[in-house]
Amino acid sequence: MNELLALGISHKTAHVALRERLAFSEAQATEFGLSLLSESGGHPGPASEVVVLSTCNRTEIYQVALDPVRAESEVLSMLAQRAAIRPTELADAIYSPRNCDAARQLFRVTAGLESMVIGEAEIQGQVRRAYEAAQAHGMTGPLIDRLCTAALTTGKLVRSQTAIGQSRVSVPSVAVDLASRLLHTLRDRHVVILGTGETGELTAQALAHQGARTVFVANRRADRARSLAARFGGEVTGLDHLPDQLALADIVVSATSSPHYIVGAQELDIVMDARRERPLLLIDLAVPRDIDPQCRDLDGVTLYDMDGLQETVARNLDTRAAEVPQAEAMIEHEIHRFARWLGEADTTPTVSALREHANAVVEQVLAENADRWETASARDRARTEAIARAVTNRLLHDPTHRLRNLSGARRHATLELVRELFGLQNEGADELATTEPPALSGTVGQADGTPTASDSSDGRLATVHSLQARRRR
Repeated sequence: MNELLALGISHKTAHVALRERLAFSEAQATEFGLSLLSESGGHPGPASEVVVLSTCNRTEIYQVALDPVRAESEVLSMLAQRAAIRPTELADAIYSPRNCDAARQLFRVTAGLESMVIGEAEIQGQVRRAYEAAQAHGMTGPLIDRLCTAALTTGKLVRSQTAIGQSRVSVPSVAVDLASRLLHTLRDRHVVILGTGETGELTAQALAHQGARTVFVANRRADRARSLAARFGGEVTGLDHLPDQLALADIVVSATSSPHYIVGAQELDIVMDARRERPLLLIDLAVPRDIDPQCRDLDGVTLYDMDGLQETVARNLDTRAAEVPQAEAMIEHEIHRFARWLGEADTTPTVSALREHANAVVEQVLAENADRWETASARDRARTEAIARAVTNRLLHDPTHRLRNLSGARRHATLELVRELFGLQNEGADELATTEPPALSGTVGQADGTPTASDSSDGRLATVHSLQARRRR
């Protein structure tokens, strides 16, 4: 029976040195997702649907799996191989929620509740791009489509109906505030920005507001760099002139997607000698990191990476933190809606297969006894068949009703037991693909916004369990 499974690490569970080992570019995320779907040795891949989300603060794989234990084990092994560590070491940092808990994780991520800066808006676009990339490569299906659509709708709903996203605080803006505090003022400071993506743009915007002079160091995206420079009053230079810019800079902010260090410790040591003890502030917003961590050991160099920014970020969260309970309540409303759809999609194949099995038994028994009713009229035969079908329907009515009203782990266990008892494992397997999900709107429950009777009354957030904790249980 298909289950929704998520495996991930984030800034809450792993330091940046591990996160950068598991970071994916868009092309790498697609390649990894397709590898989970592909057959090997005549056996299907561990997943039937998948989407891979990778940002500077997290890597999460959401997948639909017929055998979640196998899928969890294989994905953990693949991630450990990518990180070049043993799976047991990686298990300490991995969380692996399933079904509605997995959906809750993505809803919280998309709403910004799991971000380093609570409510930051960039994650919404990152989730959308990850989903669109998975769709474009045929990696999604009805469950992942429903999951991602509902998560994006929930994220938009939370930001529109709470103040959690007000003032558009982001990691780049926090980094610029940190620089301003350390240097007292950024006016006329010489700032070098490595990277012209969304993070580089947000950094340039925050710097422009504080009067800094910005130089964009571009490699392949020179046109993009010139466009940003025109918007924010900066200049553009090539990567080959980086040493010269490092010699002039007061601040360097790096946010590229390079798989290796752009600023090395040995090279920077030479630059620092030429600077004659003039201090240099380095802020590395990239994962994998752009700046060699050993640079912080050089005289006159101050280096902050994503982990180092967390203390600074914490001081910016007081206002937004007050909005978290309301945001969580809204997420729970949407989780109830997703759970109802998931329950229907999960239960319908079993119920359909059970009734088909029962009807097949009736047909078989009628056929086996057809020659024994020589004196029976056509009317008598019709009555006998009607009685047999009535007995079948009454016998299945209460079990069917109970199956449809089961919830959570109990539903999955009971449905699996029913399929095993009646030999239904191979029947109705494609039912989910044709199940039409109910429309998702911005409101949940009744017209006044209160939950309907079918909503769970328990508003608590389910714990996201780690693999290690599950093993201990």
